[in-house]
Amino acid sequence: METVVVIVGAGPAGLATSVCLNQHLVPNVILEKEDIYASLWKKRAYDRLKLHLAKEFCELPFMPHGRDVPTFMPKDLFVNYLDAYVARFDIKPRYNRTVKLSTFDESNNKWRVEAENTVTGETEVYWSEFLVVATGENGDGNIPMVNGIDTFPGEIVHSSGYKSGRDFNGKNVLVVGGGNSGMEISFDLCNFGANTTILIRTPRHVVTKEVIHLGMSFLKYVPVTMVDTMVTTISNLAYGDLSKYGLFQPKQGPFATKLFTGKAPVIDVGTVQKIRDGEIKVINGGIGSIKDKTLTFENGHEQDFDAIVFATGYKSSVCNWLEDYEYVMKKDGFPKAPMPKHWKGEKNLYCAGFSRKGIAGAAEDAVSVADDISSVLATIKN
Repeated sequence: METVVVIVGAGPAGLATSVCLNQHLVPNVILEKEDIYASLWKKRAYDRLKLHLAKEFCELPFMPHGRDVPTFMPKDLFVNYLDAYVARFDIKPRYNRTVKLSTFDESNNKWRVEAENTVTGETEVYWSEFLVVATGENGDGNIPMVNGIDTFPGEIVHSSGYKSGRDFNGKNVLVVGGGNSGMEISFDLCNFGANTTILIRTPRHVVTKEVIHLGMSFLKYVPVTMVDTMVTTISNLAYGDLSKYGLFQPKQGPFATKLFTGKAPVIDVGTVQKIRDGEIKVINGGIGSIKDKTLTFENGHEQDFDAIVFATGYKSSVCNWLEDYEYVMKKDGFPKAPMPKHWKGEKNLYCAGFSRKGIAGAAEDAVSVADDISSVLATIKN
């Protein structure tokens, strides 16, 4: 099959890119390995998830949220928004298409994309002038290799497979990772009666969603260093010194840390108070080894657990199928060009949803990619 643009991934970035291309009347096809769009939101999000960012930072091009939508949306309301977006713009991804290989054919200056139809087992070949990687930052769940992990008799789950703490009542559960997912899952487990311990390796800023909303609003007009100073000052006044509870603060400000390392500040949902009250225990460092139910930590502490939840992020899988990834990506599967032109590569290769700015970043990328493709096509015609 031949088309002008092939988009790989039907998450928010891929959907938005398709809509923006359609506004320019540019033919495009979305290939999605799952059987549904936005599978991260529809299949891999835990029950109590609520968007931490205000609604104006969580909308896609050409469809703002209505006035009746609350400032901070629960997951289900955002999923409803995505459903309405797909319906309104009549987006029709090709589902159950797992891209196995994509290469740039120098002989005809086109991209060749091989995708397996996982329903029929057939291999489909797509040719396009442009290729957009829209698989996003959250690819495959990352569970680190730990010595002896195969001897652990209890349940091991990545945060992408975690739904609720209701099945862990009375169990000793370790949550590995002190980011937003780890902290919120710890809160959920504790609420359902699990004996919860969280393992935190790296320092993180702790803020409220209201303060982040304020900071993001100011970022439109004020340098990031000034916003970071304001946000850090407000947070320190609200929480005080949390280091005695094992929660350490980075030297760099919250927005600068997110920008340069991709590590977002922790938006507190009530976890900090449970840590203060001793309901959630904190261990700093990493896991040294596992032997049956006993975990030995790097600080020498030993403790038995019934289950482990790894909230240890994701790893990009782009380089597994994109043979010529170096035209736009580094080996880690993230853009090689600095912002704000991170989305544009060579040989008409683009990426969307890799800016580490959430839904807002995906929307910005989609507009930029579609505008640029339209501009290139206009130049060719002239």
